[in-house]
Amino acid sequence: MARKLYPIGLQTFERIRVEDKFYIDKTEYVYRMAHTDGTCFFLSRPRRFGKSLLLTTMKSYFEGKKELFKGLAIEKLEKDWISYPVLHFDMSMGKHMEIAQLERYFDQQLAEQEQKWGITNPAVDANVRLISLIQTAYRETGKQVVILIDEYDAPLLDVVHEDEKLEELRNAMRNFYSPLKGCEKLLRFVFLTGITKFSQLSIFSELKNITNISMDEPYAGICGITEDELVNGMRDDIEALAEKLNLSYEQTLAKLKDNYDGYHFTWPSPDVYNPFSLLTCFAKQKIDSYWFGSGTPTYLINMMRNFNFLPANLGESMEAGKDDFDAATETMTTIMPLLYQSGYITIKDYDEETELYTLAIPNKEIRVGLYRSLLPHYLTSKTAMCNTTIAKMSVLIKQRKIDEALQLLKSFWETVPYCNNTHYEGHYQQTMYIIFALLTNFRIIVEQHTSKGRIDITMETDDTIYVMELKFGKTAQEALEQIESKHYADAFAMSGKEIIKVGMSFNIKDDNTIVFDWKSWGCKLNCVKACS
Repeated sequence: MARKLYPIGLQTFERIRVEDKFYIDKTEYVYRMAHTDGTCFFLSRPRRFGKSLLLTTMKSYFEGKKELFKGLAIEKLEKDWISYPVLHFDMSMGKHMEIAQLERYFDQQLAEQEQKWGITNPAVDANVRLISLIQTAYRETGKQVVILIDEYDAPLLDVVHEDEKLEELRNAMRNFYSPLKGCEKLLRFVFLTGITKFSQLSIFSELKNITNISMDEPYAGICGITEDELVNGMRDDIEALAEKLNLSYEQTLAKLKDNYDGYHFTWPSPDVYNPFSLLTCFAKQKIDSYWFGSGTPTYLINMMRNFNFLPANLGESMEAGKDDFDAATETMTTIMPLLYQSGYITIKDYDEETELYTLAIPNKEIRVGLYRSLLPHYLTSKTAMCNTTIAKMSVLIKQRKIDEALQLLKSFWETVPYCNNTHYEGHYQQTMYIIFALLTNFRIIVEQHTSKGRIDITMETDDTIYVMELKFGKTAQEALEQIESKHYADAFAMSGKEIIKVGMSFNIKDDNTIVFDWKSWGCKLNCVKACS
């Protein structure tokens, strides 16, 4: 029997079911939400995590399209199948807009619904038109109205770093959403999805009854593919990929887990895989980075600059209270809420005594994709050459030829022009972090904690551990001596692997050329190698 086709790029539940495409059953969550306390809900999840599919599933459910749910969990749960009037608004295309463009976008969204309900002479203001829509749908059907809003925050994301523009667009959105409060009696169910969490006061004005389920344990697996769903429902897919990769089932599952798993949106939580990346991997029969196909959003780069958040900071796990990362984006004092809500870091642990969460990069795909996206912002025109250098270095390091690899890096740095806008040591430090993080065949840890201090970079291969210290304006020998004096290598004494200590230095010559130098010492080889 041929497998079902994966719905890559499809976000409409009805189409997926009619065309008999592959579907992970999330309908139990839909039923649970529709039959719980409250009527207004909000869910935050990263992009391409299935929010739009969930919303259209709700649309089909509230429209009473029972035939689409045959064989799914909700078929046994729902007995009545009442058809409600549904107003569905998709804000995902409202990006990169000035205020006039956004108002025209609202007009287009409302006009589609008005045509459906026979409203031929609409009011001018968006909020009045929405009130009219709700009242008309209620009057025509005699039933309360369901409102579904997808990616409610899309118009704000790219201007979250621009205070004046943000305020203008936010006021327009506040006006558009204001009827959700005044028309409460006419509403059966309201559901909004988005990436970021804007404060209720800033967007929803007087609407105080929104239930944020983003970190509620019963909904931890509502989007994405849980490990149980993968193992129990997609074994054939894993076996087909294993055959293609010439690996065992267990080896293939481990690779999938390393690349696409690791998300937790509360604690405790099931392991959640990125659904887009996982299904694309199965479709293409290749383990690769898929989530970053569109690159790192501009707003993230801009916000990293605003908060002086460096790429190296991403190499560390971070501890934080819930209010520090599950916070309103426009009032945040650190970039942590944006990183978390956008999916670049996720929950890895929780301490009940301190009520602190541990946050870190979810998996290999995010680590590699994020650093690769950041690289052009540090090397500009030299990005392609750097990628080539990294690829060649990776092969040499796998062959335990660290000095040849660093010689390649030295040659690369000699081609990088010195620029006034990089007139600070941190620029080179962060670039080096990114370069080593992109050596994807190996386990890379930046700022690893030991009892004696932090190791700048630790790189682990199958048989070797490289302990690296970076210095700027000093010598490679001084960097190597710090590794010795701090006894960094002691942390790996029981690993059974060869330990290579590498001291690296950057200096700027009088003619403004960049000089990279290093010294390395193999603990088991008892030899010293000096290169310059």
